[in-house]
Amino acid sequence: MSVTATPAQSAQDHHAQFLGLLENSLSQNSFIKLVLAKYVGEEAELQRVIIKQLTVKDQPCLSFVYRYKTRDITKNLPLGDAVQLIGGLLPDSFKNAHLLSLTDEVQFEYGKKGKSTLFKSKAQQEREAPTAGHDREKKRYLELTRPFLTDLGVTNKQHELIPSMSRKWKQINKFIEVFSHALTSSPLKLDQPIKVADFGSGKGYLTFAIHDYLRNTLQAEGQVTGVELREDMVTLCNNAAARLDHPGLVFECGDVRSVAPSALDVMIALHACDIATDYAIHMGIRSGASIIMCSPCCHKQIRLQIQSPALLKPMLQYGLHMGQQAEMVTDSLRALLLEACGYETKVFEFISLEHTNKNKMILAVKRAEPLRSSDILARIQELKTFYGIQEQCLETLLVADGFIS
Repeated sequence: MSVTATPAQSAQDHHAQFLGLLENSLSQNSFIKLVLAKYVGEEAELQRVIIKQLTVKDQPCLSFVYRYKTRDITKNLPLGDAVQLIGGLLPDSFKNAHLLSLTDEVQFEYGKKGKSTLFKSKAQQEREAPTAGHDREKKRYLELTRPFLTDLGVTNKQHELIPSMSRKWKQINKFIEVFSHALTSSPLKLDQPIKVADFGSGKGYLTFAIHDYLRNTLQAEGQVTGVELREDMVTLCNNAAARLDHPGLVFECGDVRSVAPSALDVMIALHACDIATDYAIHMGIRSGASIIMCSPCCHKQIRLQIQSPALLKPMLQYGLHMGQQAEMVTDSLRALLLEACGYETKVFEFISLEHTNKNKMILAVKRAEPLRSSDILARIQELKTFYGIQEQCLETLLVADGFIS
């Protein structure tokens, strides 16, 4: 973890800051896990507490796994009660807390004589810093020296970033950062081949990046396929893969409806328009993917069906608001359908609007134990009824294949 210690402050200030960061990660749906360690309480053999999020009876909760030397005990609490409990456990019972979210990593430590230290990732530091500090280099998951970046025009021959490609470089790194966290929480093992399909791969920036990250950073056997409708892009990328010695990386001409891998570990579809995103998610579920990463684009199917409830008509009479509403409803239905199919799903800002206006990502990671689908499907039906929605493409595809009923 690349971290920077915060300036000297009181333990009470650090305690409040840490709880604030925890609450932010929960409210932004980016929380992954929290580990409390360095136990100093009186309970025999208790070593640490591992905290993750789950849903119990339609309510978001935190699951506390109390890890002893020979056994585990699990307790589930509503979010408010859970945060309050965590605040009480620090520092009386635990002297160390390690918070991991989709975008940040924070470590809170108590030392001797009541002193404390709050370590934050560089990304978190820069997010909190004044504008003048934004030119500091963030943590990178790829190095500018990677040959494919030069070949694809991101860097020059001296491996220097080409100024006009700075936004693309930020997007590539953010994509790999999100994938890295998803991989950590997924059931995938790096000692087995990892099969990836990237639908709508375009010029191959992200396709090359994920292959390079798997092969060179993680030393895993990445078998990556880029799928693209434009034949010239497919030829360009296949030539680059052969020239740069990227074994296990191929590009095929087609789309999510024509190229159907029998088995996948990771399914990627960024900026697939309207129902193409639904077909991509369906492909990921049908192929057994452990990780599904989508960045939706356009939401025409639902927008044409939405019947504004009387209370909302004054707000939704404006075209911009109706479009935003259609986007929110569509992607909420997609996320809920993924939950019903056994995935832990998050919807979040993929990259700042400063860099792209297509900034939402739906990230789904297969759960070890799926939630009860009947409860989720009931919520989906209630949402559809409220807005007068007759059909949603992903739901239709999943029903036809028997994944849901």
